[in-house]
Amino acid sequence: MVIANEMMPSGAPARALRSRWGWFVALGLVAILAGMIALASVVTATVASIFLVGLMMIVSGVFEVIHGFQMKDWSRFFLWIVIGLLYIAAGFIAFSNPLLASAVLTLMLGIGLITAGIVRIVLAMNMKSGSAWGWLVASGIITLVLGAMIVFGWPATSLYVLGIFLGFDLIISGAAWLAMGLALRKLA
Repeated sequence: MVIANEMMPSGAPARALRSRWGWFVALGLVAILAGMIALASVVTATVASIFLVGLMMIVSGVFEVIHGFQMKDWSRFFLWIVIGLLYIAAGFIAFSNPLLASAVLTLMLGIGLITAGIVRIVLAMNMKSGSAWGWLVASGIITLVLGAMIVFGWPATSLYVLGIFLGFDLIISGAAWLAMGLALRKLA
């Protein structure tokens, strides 16, 4: 299969992975199942993703503060400490009020998608004829419309958008791992 061969690493890493094809299949199936669960309860998945973001912000903030104490220059020390403390504070805000954090992140996501859609459309309009500029315009329009749907439905969309994105991401990555495992099985 052409797609399977393009997905495979070559040489020694491929040989090492072939014997573990079952683990890739299992990882894919677990990710797909987790994605389906997330889509079945998008509000819970949204809150869980906010807790994860909050945890990552707190951990990053702690490391920023530690890094700040290693700076020799007072101005750099102060800036690193401030950045770290802001990350830690934002992480605790996400933990203490996940729905507020979800609303802020969802609004930022919607605005980001609208901006990306407009930029893609402008870039496509500036491309020379004969290129695949139409695909870029279509992509820009879809991204723009998706962002507009999020923003115009906000704040209600903040209850489910992040959960839907998480669910679809898990399903797509799970399908990729499953395909990789099945391709490795054929080569084993």
